[in-house]
Amino acid sequence: MPGTRGFDESERLIWAGRAGAYAGGFARLCAHTVPRLLDVAHVGPGVRMLDVGTGPGTAAAAGCARGASVTAVDAEPSMVELARRTAPAADVRLAALPELPFADGTFDAVVGNFVLNHVGGPRATLTELLRLVRPGGRIALTIWTAPPAPGQALIGRAIRAAGAVRPSHLPAGLAAEDDFSRDESGFEGLMESAGLRDAACETLAWDHRADAEEWWSRGPAAGVAFGGAFVQSQTPEVRAEIKRYFDLFGAEFDDSGGVLTLPHTALLGHARR
Repeated sequence: MPGTRGFDESERLIWAGRAGAYAGGFARLCAHTVPRLLDVAHVGPGVRMLDVGTGPGTAAAAGCARGASVTAVDAEPSMVELARRTAPAADVRLAALPELPFADGTFDAVVGNFVLNHVGGPRATLTELLRLVRPGGRIALTIWTAPPAPGQALIGRAIRAAGAVRPSHLPAGLAAEDDFSRDESGFEGLMESAGLRDAACETLAWDHRADAEEWWSRGPAAGVAFGGAFVQSQTPEVRAEIKRYFDLFGAEFDDSGGVLTLPHTALLGHARR
């Protein structure tokens, strides 16, 4: 297992320059959880909100639409540039977890939509978010479940069926001391271990509809996320085999002439300082 720094460095490389491809595909999937994320964080008029790992700025823009005073950060320059266009009313900055350039207690609410998937030290990240929120303020975060829902597992199934070999530059996962169970009790336990109060977790489930060829071309074929980086690292022959299995397994979700209905589940954890 890689150390925390090695995991974080690998994530930086995976996402470098991927904002446009992400925005054209997976960002629509991840947007589903944003309304509930902001609800449990009590984001509304006048609330000082921090969006960590803002990506294309979806949650930041939604917070601005609710009348919040929004600051957003991301570690990837292309994401920061995109988020500034998506959420022009927000203060969007380049910054990387687990150390952010804000004073203690600056915010009323801190949210992060799937950011914990991309940090090597989840507990250290939560400790930093706890520092940034005022006493009584709220923290709300989403993360993918494990094992994944059938729709989320599609690309991974195709990779395994094709016999693709993990390249050495991609992390195998978190170190044992940093990992936690991706279920409600595991996420609650992580939050409590970082000092958050009144920790609670719920499971969100939805079907994401996407054109099969678009889902492939703006995801794995474009090198987006871990799965995309995995696919891009293979030989042309293995990539073709992964695509063949993607088409084969994708047919299980095809209910409308090439449009896939992909079941997904995520965990939404929230707590107070």
